[in-house]
Amino acid sequence: MGEQSIERVQALIDPNVWELRLYVAGHTPKSLTAFSNLKKVCEEHLAGRYKIEVIDLLVNPQLAAGDQIVAIPTLVRKLPEPLRKIIGDLSDTESLLVGLQLRPRRK
Repeated sequence: MGEQSIERVQALIDPNVWELRLYVAGHTPKSLTAFSNLKKVCEEHLAGRYKIEVIDLLVNPQLAAGDQIVAIPTLVRKLPEPLRKIIGDLSDTESLLVGLQLRPRRK
């Protein structure tokens, strides 16, 4: 069973679990800030309903192609669909919430 099939089965088992991937390049201040900001937002808005996978492209550069990563840090929301990408250190909480579709864009 391929990776896509496994993710679909998991989504059917528990559609409330969010699958997030954070692509980074080593333990740089920007990477650490992005992870910290993401963790904080997830705890506040998705407590107990999320999984974060951190992918270090210095260790596994080949993984960048799968999600078409062109800049780092990049957050990819795999589930729930549709797939969403957010680039940067995720320090703008409002933009992060809107990007993840946890909050509608303010007019």
